[in-house]
Formats: sequence, structure tokens, C-alpha cells
Amino acid sequence: MTTNKKRAPWINWALFFATMVVVFLLGLLASSITERRAENEYVFKPKVDLSEYEPRNVLWGENFPREYQSYLQTADTSFRSKFNGSAMIDELKEDPRLVILWAGYAFSQDYSSSRGHYYAITDIRHTLRTGTPKGPDEGPQPATCWTCKSPDVPRLMEKMGAKDFYKGKWAARGSEIVNYIGCADCHDPKTMDLRITRPALVEAFQAMGKDISKASHQEMRSLVCAQCHVEYYFNKHRPDAPDVTYLTFPWKYGTGADQALRYYEEEKFADFTHQISKTPILKAQHPDYELFLTGIHADRGVACADCHMPYIKEGGQKFTSHKITSPLSNISGTCQVCHRESEEALRENVYERQEKVKEIRDKAETELVKAHLEAKAAWDAGATEKEMEPVLKHIRYAQWFWDYTAASHGASFHSPIEVSRIIGNSIDESMEARILLARVLANHGKNQPVPYPDITTKALAQNFIGLDMAKLQSEKAGWIKTILPDWDKKAREREKTWPVQKEDEKEEK
Repeated sequence: MTTNKKRAPWINWALFFATMVVVFLLGLLASSITERRAENEYVFKPKVDLSEYEPRNVLWGENFPREYQSYLQTADTSFRSKFNGSAMIDELKEDPRLVILWAGYAFSQDYSSSRGHYYAITDIRHTLRTGTPKGPDEGPQPATCWTCKSPDVPRLMEKMGAKDFYKGKWAARGSEIVNYIGCADCHDPKTMDLRITRPALVEAFQAMGKDISKASHQEMRSLVCAQCHVEYYFNKHRPDAPDVTYLTFPWKYGTGADQALRYYEEEKFADFTHQISKTPILKAQHPDYELFLTGIHADRGVACADCHMPYIKEGGQKFTSHKITSPLSNISGTCQVCHRESEEALRENVYERQEKVKEIRDKAETELVKAHLEAKAAWDAGATEKEMEPVLKHIRYAQWFWDYTAASHGASFHSPIEVSRIIGNSIDESMEARILLARVLANHGKNQPVPYPDITTKALAQNFIGLDMAKLQSEKAGWIKTILPDWDKKAREREKTWPVQKEDEKEEK
């Protein structure tokens, strides 16, 4: 007699779930293999053998098409946030007080918010600030002004040396620097590792007693940006490079606004003398990295690339988007990677900080404009240099602290607390200057308030400081038509002679 024993139900269920787990794991394995094969196909088979400092981005694009195609999107100028965006905005038109604050400096003629990296060469050529040089030894700007605009720069620095690159005039490099900011500025062509190509950043770390070669990969994802998005000046008094406009970061005592001011005071440096108040002025550039370091995101280990170059997926390929732009244009791919709030809430968080910082910065600008105008009235009344010395020192400090925040991209979001502190210093310095000026004016019999001119528009402000804008714009338009075509022609002829070796050509040899 045969006895049939039935398996317990739990055994059947166990076998079922075990089978499901095995199938699931096999599926993951197959997916991983497929993805790895796709990555190997993409990463390890370059189509072009790139030279060490190949400046032509399109050639890099043959080896790294996804990154290159995303980078081309920096040409898109359609995004606009509440206070800025990717389009070129005439900041002098938006805020005519800037014309007065920069009177006597080229920024009073032309100052617009920056567009994407795609336009780096176009915009520096077209701005009024670079003048209309007819020959290689003419013009108001030094060759150093090209430093952050193109991967042609590290190519030339490798060939000439940094010191010789900084020599001479901006126009002397006109036909050599034609490729807009791109791949070679930040990447090694063989490994794609991040690298520093501008010596000023390395030298700034050395001045602080730090070794930039020990930076982690995450730190490098900010440091490649810090090659350019920083405060800098042109040092003409280096012992090893006399009379060279040597690009230098004022980081000897640290990366803050106060430490930079201490450095500049020690160097007795000024960018220009103010046309109205006769104050020796420091013109801040764009201390984006320095102010970012003082904010909560940097404190939490976030890098610039985390928010401005987020990871994206295309098919089975994950890569870094090179559409470098405001995180507000892609909140789901940037802010919401870490924050669980809605897009609208996160956007409003940013705007709230920007609005509050703008409110106090507007007050700083108004006080500073009045200080410049009252200083002129004091000079006109017969004030002496001894009387004006402490006044000008306060105005110099006030303008530095204001400009340090105004010149930075995104500072009111990156570090609203530090930015507010710095602007508070500016207001305090302006008020101190105005108190002293009231006494100086009274001593010279001037007890009435100094009249505030009508500078409600850019045109009125520029007319007030004596700028002939029609002439400047006409001269620039003619220069663009006559000089730039020659620069581009010489560049095309030169680049045709550069060898570019394909991988299949190497195999044939």
C-alpha cells in the first residue's frame, strides 16, 4: 500500500518566493551587465586622440557626445528667474545708481549680467569695456583679461608660460583666443579627471599655506569653478614679474571680504580713482566661490556641480549635465534631490532671501551715492586732503563691502547671513563718511543738504558723469565690423594646420 505525503503549504510558498528572488536578482544582473557594456562602449572607445590642451570643444564632443550636447545648451538664454536668468540683462539700466558708483571706470559705460559660457568670447569682444583697439599694442585692457574666457588660454600658457601670457594688451591675443569656455578648461583629455588649468588658483592656495593637489574629488567639483568665479586683481608689482599685469587672488589672509580688504590695504592697491569723490576704489570682481564657502551648502559638503551641473540619465547612461545654469531652471533635478519640499516652496525660499538682501543692498547703494556726491561738494568748497583723508577711507571701505556682494553671482542665496553682514558694514562705513562730511562742509560754510541729481535712468546717470555714449557705441560697432572678421580669419587658418588623429588612423599606422 503506497502513502502519498503532501508538502506543507509553507514549503510551496517558500519555493515560490525563492524563485521570485532568484529571477529578480538575475534580472538585476542582466541589467547591470547591459548597462556596464553600454558604459564600456561609451567610455573606453574614443574617436579622436585629443592633445593635452585641445581647445576645440567640438572635437571633445566626438569622444563625449552626451556631455557635449548638454553643454551646447548653455547657448539657451530663455530662462528668467525673479532677479536674473540666462539672458543678458543690462544692469545699468536696471539700477542707474551703478553708473555713479563706478564713475571713472569702464563699468559705468557697460555692465550686463553674464550669459552662458557659450557666449564667453562674443561678450568680451562686444562689451564697451574692452574698447576699440586697432592694433595689438592698443586698447584699455591687458591680455590678462582673457584668462577665464577660453580653453585657448591654457594652451597658450603651456606654450608661453603664464607670465608671458599676462604681458601686453588684450588685442594682442585677439586671433589666438577664439574658442569659448569648454572642456579643456576643467578636464584631462585622456582620463577626464578634473584638473586646474589656471595658475592663479594654485598660487592662491600656496599663499594660504595649502596644497591644492590634495583636494578631494568632491572639492575639485567646486575648485574648477573657483579658477574663475572669484575675486582677483592684476598685480603689477611682483618681484619676479615687474610691470606684468599678473592675475592674483587676494587670499593671503583668507578668502573672506575682510581678509581681502586687509590684503589690498597692505598692498596699497586701487583699481581706479573715483571721478566724483576722488576716492581710491577697489572694484570687486565676482567672489562667488568665496561667499559660497560661507554658506550652509558648502558647510554640508555640497559642491558647485551638485546644483549647477546635476546628474541626469539618458537611456542606461548616467552622466553629469554640462548645461551650467541656475538650479531654479531644474528644481526637480537639483534642489529636490536633497529637499522634500515642493518646487514652489523651494523657489519661494530662494526669492525670499534674494528680496531681503536686495532691500538692504539698495539702502547701501543710496547711502554710498550720497557719500560720493557730498565728497565732491566738500572738495568744491575747498576741503583739504588732510580733512578728506578719513572720509575717503570710509568711502573706500563702504564701496568695497557693497561691491563684494553686488558683484557676486547668487550670493544672496548661497550665503544670505554673511552677505547681510557685509552689506551692514558698507552702510556703517557710508554713514561714518557722511557724518565726517557734514562737519567738513559746515567748516567751509556749507550747511545746506547737497542736492541729489536725477539719475532715475541709465542715460541720465551717464550724462551726469559726462559720458558720450553715442560716440562710444558707434566706435564699437565699427570696430566689430572691421577688426573681428580679421581675427576670426587668422584663427581659422591657424586651426586648419593643427593635427587631429582618429583612432582608426592610429590603427592603420
